[in-house]
Amino acid sequence: MPSALLTILAAVVIAQRLAELRLARHNAHWARSQGAVEHGASHYPAFVMLHTGWLAGWIVEGWLRGPSVSAAWPAWLSLFAAAEALRYWAIASLGRRWNTRIFVLPGQPIVRRGPYQFVRHPNYVAVATELIAVPLIFDAWITALVASVVNAILLLAIRIPAEERALGTRAPSQSQFQQRRQ
Repeated sequence: MPSALLTILAAVVIAQRLAELRLARHNAHWARSQGAVEHGASHYPAFVMLHTGWLAGWIVEGWLRGPSVSAAWPAWLSLFAAAEALRYWAIASLGRRWNTRIFVLPGQPIVRRGPYQFVRHPNYVAVATELIAVPLIFDAWITALVASVVNAILLLAIRIPAEERALGTRAPSQSQFQQRRQ
């Protein structure tokens, strides 16, 4: 069962990523046709490397460990499923504006529906959860740790500041979230 689960989950994640890249390409074409401007393109390859390394890392580490599954694998798999639900809710809430890159449509308001009414960057929360949960299904704790640390550095030091600058905003305070929810 462990090798079957590893193979199935790897196939699912690869299929997801390919579908998301296709959607991102389609949305980028649409955004550019609407006058959108891309920001932060120089850091995009770092995220591609992170996600490619993460995928290869947990697959290889999982195979090297047996392959075996963690005693807590149902919990980790459930956490992954919850992260995916949040991620696809975020994608659906942004609609054509969702992308793996930073595009800003001039004159358009910031999306504040779906999970964006509760969390400023729900997709990043989902992805951070995914980077931990999937490797831990297979006890690939080294991959979970390294990918999580690199992701946190890239998000907090580079990506989120670039996104906030592009949007001309700053992270809202708790009181601003309360005002939006009322």
